[in-house]
Amino acid sequence: MSASTLAAVLWDMDGTLVDTEPYWMAAETPLVESFGGTWSHEQALRLVGLGLEDSARIFQDVGVRMGIHDIVDHLTDDVMRQLSTKGVPFRPGARELLASLRSAGIKTGLVTMSLRRMAQSVVDLIEFDAFDVVIAGDESTRPKPFPDPYLQACASLGVEPRDTVAIEDSPNGLRSAVASGAASIGVPHMVSIAGAGAHVVWPTLEGRTSADVAHFHAVHISTGHARTRGEHP
Repeated sequence: MSASTLAAVLWDMDGTLVDTEPYWMAAETPLVESFGGTWSHEQALRLVGLGLEDSARIFQDVGVRMGIHDIVDHLTDDVMRQLSTKGVPFRPGARELLASLRSAGIKTGLVTMSLRRMAQSVVDLIEFDAFDVVIAGDESTRPKPFPDPYLQACASLGVEPRDTVAIEDSPNGLRSAVASGAASIGVPHMVSIAGAGAHVVWPTLEGRTSADVAHFHAVHISTGHARTRGEHP
């Protein structure tokens, strides 16, 4: 197998870069209850890493009498309101690792199923130029777990997927990243990622640097684990 150099690191946002999943859950419960339904923590966990339109259909199934896009906009507005009042809760070590990658001259991309306006609001609150490209949920051709969002990010950056590392916290996100051909780091948070195909699992990003990511990628390539573009696991 030919040599490969780490060209870019692609980040999931909700649950990986920032701990916004509790904000989403806090928005979901009153929405369902306003239509006379109930919403459990277990139901909320099933939506982690799922595309917003797919999530909206689930809310319709439990009685939310609103259109798909109205549900997406309502939840996004609620989460953005919480971000503005409570602040952006970065995951342990995430901001520091992102800064280390930027200092090392490694390209970075944000690949999220959240809407562009929400993703941009998070990016704008980072005190340095954090990302070369943002692919949001309303811009991807197909949502995670399809490989499209990661392939779109690679195309925008002008890099091959096998030359990238993806960092994800959810099964759907990991399946998307692995299917794209990226070397994938799973950092579990609210849901189990067992069986989702992560090439390595890091319990936390705390203390990790660009050198750790580059080393993981080099080992991944040297052991022949890299996939071709878009190949499904």
